[in-house]
Amino acid sequence: MALLTLSNAHLAFGHVPLLDGAGLSIDTGERLALIGRNGTGKSSLLKILAGQDKPDDGILQLQTGLRRVYVAQEPHFEPGISVFDAVGEGVAEARELRARYEAHDATEDLDALQTRIEALDGWTWEQRVDQALQRLHLDADALVASLSGGTKKRVALARALVASPELLLLDEPTNHLDIDAIEWLQDLLNDWRGALVLVSHDRAFVDAVATRIVELDRGQLRSYPGKFPAFEAAKQREIENEALAAARADKLLAQEEVWVRKGVEARRTRSVGRIARLQVLRAQRVARREQLGAVRLELDAGLPPGKIVAELKDVSMRFGDKLLVDGFSATILRGDKVGLIGPNGAGKTTLLKLILGELQPTSGSVRQGTRLQVAYFDQMRAGLNLDATLVDTISPGSEWIETGTSRKHVMSYLTDFLFSPARANSPVRTLSGGERNRLLLARLFALPANVLVLDEPTNDLDIETLELLEELLQSYSGTVFLVSHDRRFLDNAVTSTIAWEGDPAYGGRPGLWREYEGGYEDWKTQRERTRLALAAAATAPVSPSAPSASAAPARAAPAPAAHPPTAAPRKLSYKEQRELEGLPARIEQLEAEQKALAARLADAGFYTREPQNVAAAQARVAAIDDELLQALERWEALGARG
Repeated sequence: MALLTLSNAHLAFGHVPLLDGAGLSIDTGERLALIGRNGTGKSSLLKILAGQDKPDDGILQLQTGLRRVYVAQEPHFEPGISVFDAVGEGVAEARELRARYEAHDATEDLDALQTRIEALDGWTWEQRVDQALQRLHLDADALVASLSGGTKKRVALARALVASPELLLLDEPTNHLDIDAIEWLQDLLNDWRGALVLVSHDRAFVDAVATRIVELDRGQLRSYPGKFPAFEAAKQREIENEALAAARADKLLAQEEVWVRKGVEARRTRSVGRIARLQVLRAQRVARREQLGAVRLELDAGLPPGKIVAELKDVSMRFGDKLLVDGFSATILRGDKVGLIGPNGAGKTTLLKLILGELQPTSGSVRQGTRLQVAYFDQMRAGLNLDATLVDTISPGSEWIETGTSRKHVMSYLTDFLFSPARANSPVRTLSGGERNRLLLARLFALPANVLVLDEPTNDLDIETLELLEELLQSYSGTVFLVSHDRRFLDNAVTSTIAWEGDPAYGGRPGLWREYEGGYEDWKTQRERTRLALAAAATAPVSPSAPSASAAPARAAPAPAAHPPTAAPRKLSYKEQRELEGLPARIEQLEAEQKALAARLADAGFYTREPQNVAAAQARVAAIDDELLQALERWEALGARG
């Protein structure tokens, strides 16, 4: 039996209807993922289902006594409230009824109160709150205002779950959560038995939790059972069939328009029906809502940097007593796509600033490459002026955007990011969260940059834009640093991963970071192998003939896929020792030459004074890159043996 049914719903803001005769039914225990383009009305629909808003027209039918709870993207809490009291708001009715019963007011019908309290399981509401706090790992005495965004989301979820709803409605539940918290939430929702409707663009999360995908597209709701691959295949077939039907209708309309202009006067009586059909075709063409175009993303890779973007050697970073980075070494080369993975507060931003030279390490050394042009995507949107127009945000003081070799009018550029000319002079504050992220991407991509720093770019972006952004980053010739909790996006966009591994369960220690080839799933597989190897080592039996534990440690079980021991490296010859001693000076000489050439090429007068030398200078810069890389690799190889 359906818990909830929405029929023929209409809702409009401005001239475009968000719901245009939409219908939806939710059965007991169903798990629906609601997806769609940013700004199509998903959050508005969720509020209608929750009973917080009403459609302009249509019918919402509920099962009698249905308990439904809505968790917003940005949960609201009373100022100064504790975690216990905030979660206790989920059982507000039971608390209020029990307080009235315990007050023994003579005017109250105590039998009716008792019956209602028992129906709500109100005699034990404190225990239910305590259980929810323990399950979600929350401190009852902490003030909600002092918590991080992810922990506040946990408080809101606890407040919802303690109410024991039959229908739970979640708007972007994974925003502000790190990967561990997202996987924890997956397990929590999969264990929960009620019905669920969630708005999310996290494809891995949707695949793990939802049993049905519902897309809001041009005011209509279309249902697709199964996982994302099945949805994408079905959607592609629908788009192709829709385009074919539209083309046929347009061809028929064109033929009828030609006919009516040529000879309708001579056949007036016989043509009444055909003219009526022409009018219907015209009305259908006007009413047709076309499939929205795709976002068109282009990146200006700027000037080519040196081959080495950053080289870190035994870098450590400490703030007071907190060790965030401990002995990390890595070499980032031009064109690398690097993902950073770690829980909130582990130090991802600190490590990123060390790599880019914005922070100096407590110990160790960091060397940045040459000609770096860095562009940042701001996770908190702090750089957006909410009162500025979209045009002023993208191109202040100019009507043109120049990206690489192309030049576009700002109106055309905004259209590429699905902002219509009618909205170009609207203030930023009128945009939804996803539209603001799209505007930030538009501003970012208008800048020439050979290094992109993307800090949570996927929050609020619709799935189609996410997939286009993945393709763009894959083809981008520059270097990318990506901080994201979207596992599917990481797998599709990065070539290597720097992961926090401070968890002792995996053999970690404070400040430990390691670099891996591949994306999130590759790292997860390798981390699990480490955990199994450590577990095997801890439980390996000791032979009776072996020395006691006090005399020598027990021999660890070999790690899976262990490599055979290699021979000790050969010592340096006299010639190699001399080569090693001379390499630092050689590297310094190459860097000085490269710096001098870069200064000449940056001087506009050089191209007019010495045009005959420009090509040679540019070729020499490229050659120095190769020589530097070879020298650094040789220095590292000899140094390891010296």
